[in-house]
Amino acid sequence: MYREWRVLLDRYGGGDRVAVAEAWVPGPERLARYVRHDELHQAFNFHFLTADFDALAWGRAIEDSLRVAGLVGAPPTWVLSNHDVRRHRTRYGPGADGLRRARAAALLTLALPGSAYLYQGEELGLPEVEDLPTDVLADPVWERSGHTERGRDGCRVPLPWIGSAPPFGFGPPGGAPPWLPVPAGWAELTVEAQWADPASTLSLYRKALEIRRAHPALGDGTLSWGEGPRDTLFFRREPGFACTANFGATPVELPAPGRPLLASGPLPGDGGKAILPPDTVAWWSTGER
Repeated sequence: MYREWRVLLDRYGGGDRVAVAEAWVPGPERLARYVRHDELHQAFNFHFLTADFDALAWGRAIEDSLRVAGLVGAPPTWVLSNHDVRRHRTRYGPGADGLRRARAAALLTLALPGSAYLYQGEELGLPEVEDLPTDVLADPVWERSGHTERGRDGCRVPLPWIGSAPPFGFGPPGGAPPWLPVPAGWAELTVEAQWADPASTLSLYRKALEIRRAHPALGDGTLSWGEGPRDTLFFRREPGFACTANFGATPVELPAPGRPLLASGPLPGDGGKAILPPDTVAWWSTGER
């Protein structure tokens, strides 16, 4: 069936039509069956999505994904959240801890070879909405479970755009209310509130994507792992890029690979050394000081 679809897509030419599989399968080996050269182009990497926020778990997920994608000649893909799972800001921990780890995860993901898929709202640092009133729950899981499972509505709340009160510009003034209520506490998470703030999550994503588009080492290609302290990941991409990640609970000191390009949080250090705080990822331009 997928081969028939691929033939149809290829008839249109131009290389601008892509088929992507949303396939929940046991592991990357099974996922690779969907993206052989004459079948679908890409598949969401849920093996990566389900990895715990842990250096060993992430390292294994990245290695497995790169290895298996290479076996079938497909580009690896990376995804942190989607419409079926709790938002990763909430999965990674409560409050400020979850947001700090989500920012770090985003920067590490965007440094990897292949394609990155962003779920709506993660660029704003939106958390899972876990206290929706039961009378608004719309996911069929809620009814089918006899009202014992709340379902997936917590990650499907509309985006906050502008203003200081719900629904924050989602729809025209005076229009029908959105399908789920937007929390009043999201006023500081709107696009409007974050747009001009250089420290906001939205600004971090915009800068990271700008660098990713422009840097010759990012996008397609390979990576090579380097040695690092416990609870860290370190890899290089050529030409001239390195990424360092601290998944641990304490700061680590490491030689600065070059000039800092971007970091998910404050990055102290000087004199050729870098102090990588907990739950922090940094990008470096190598060969520069």
